[in-house]
Order: sequence, then structure tokens, then C-alpha cells
Amino acid sequence: MTRHPRRRTLLALTLAAATLAAPLAAHAQSALDHIMSSKTVKIAIPTDFPPYGFVGTDLQPQGLDVDMAKLVASKLGAKLELVPVTSANRIPYLQTGKADLVISTLGKNPEREKVIDFTAAYSPFFQAVFAAKSLPIKSFADLAGKSVGVTRGAIEDQELSKVAPPNTDIKRFEDNNATVAAFVSGQVQALATGASVAGAMMAKNPQLGTEYKLLLKDSPNFIGVAKGDTALKDKLNEIIGATKASGELDKLAQKWLGRPAGDLPK
Repeated sequence: MTRHPRRRTLLALTLAAATLAAPLAAHAQSALDHIMSSKTVKIAIPTDFPPYGFVGTDLQPQGLDVDMAKLVASKLGAKLELVPVTSANRIPYLQTGKADLVISTLGKNPEREKVIDFTAAYSPFFQAVFAAKSLPIKSFADLAGKSVGVTRGAIEDQELSKVAPPNTDIKRFEDNNATVAAFVSGQVQALATGASVAGAMMAKNPQLGTEYKLLLKDSPNFIGVAKGDTALKDKLNEIIGATKASGELDKLAQKWLGRPAGDLPK
């Protein structure tokens, strides 16, 4: 009996889809087993997003996410293979098995939760006020009479406007580069920006003695694992819970962000 052409086409498409899905499903099901048997773990990390991940003067990756990758590999008893990624390819690398997990300033949202799974949060990502250590700022009331640079319309602009005293001299600039330049050159006394922007600025200008002062908004980072990889997710949550309890997560955040990890969501 001759099959209908449309049925043959449908059958071919179904088989092709099954063939494509098979390695992804296998990756999700066997990632932890593979890590434990091979004693190697491939972790995707950023190299262009200080202070979370960047290339140091020794040309080696460093940063909070890199240190977290090293910590996770150590707890798994596995050799670490760092896989540099960008914001655009970090999830595809996970989906195609080029990385076993992603530690790369990954925020959780409904769209991403459709395609990958997330562990508990391991580090803060935040917008904050930064200034020289010598400038006494302990509360938002201390911003009174001081000049603060911020990028116009950014999240930190919106948040700063809610909490700054009326007599704070908020100077708005058109982009992050201009905002940072104003702070570095001394046009403003304080800087309201994201942790990554501040981290890059502090790394390039250590002579300024800049430090974290006040939190404006917190948006924590999570480790990403392949969709359905419950075994690996549970193991990572176990590691995150233990390192949070031991104070190791606080030490990493303090080292790279100038503040403890604090109360992170589960």
C-alpha cells in the first residue's frame, strides 16, 4: 500500500524532531552522572562583565562567577573546564551540551524558565550608590547636599528618585560612559549605577578608592541547568545551601561586590 505524501512528510518530520531532541534529553538526564563519572564539569562563565567575569592582567578569567565556578567544581570533586560565553549564547550552550551548567549573571524570568531550569540564587546583582571610602554615606539621608551622577531613565535613576532627599543634586547623563566619566573626573561625588558598571570602573580606577554605599535595587543571579535536569539542580542547590550557611557565598560577594550576599531567594 502506498503511503500518502503528506503522511510520509509528517513521519519524516516527526523522526527528525525525535532525533534532534534525543541528545538534549540525554544531556538533561545524564549531566550529573557524566560529571561524576568523568570527574570533569564544563561551566559557562562571562569574560566581559566585571566584576562577575573578566580577563585579568594575567590573561586568565577572574571574577565572582569564575570563583563560584571553581567553588562548585571543588564541591563536586571534578576538574573545572571554563567555557567563556556571552549573554546571547549562554543559554544555547547549555541547551546543546557545550556546558553542563551556566554561572554567568543569569537572572530568572518566565521566558527563560520555559527553556532552562534554575537553582537557588547564589549572588546578588544590584543597582547601588557608590562613592569614595572617605565620603561618609551611611543612609539615603546622607545624600542631602551631595552630587550624584546617574544615567537618565535607567533603573537606578528611577530608584534613586524615590529615596534621595529633595536637596540631593542629581546630575543625569545620557549613557553609562558619560555617567562614569563624570564620577571619575570628579564632576559628581557619588555614582548611582549597576554592579557591573561600577565593577568595571573600580577595576580601571583603583586610585579613587570607590566602595559600595547604598542599595537601590536587588536582582539576584541564579545557576542555569538544562530543562528537566532535576538531579543536577538538586545537587547544586545542596552546594549553594551549604556554602551560604558556611559564609562562603558572603565572602565571594564581599570580595567582588563590596557587600555580603545577604538574604538570597531560594
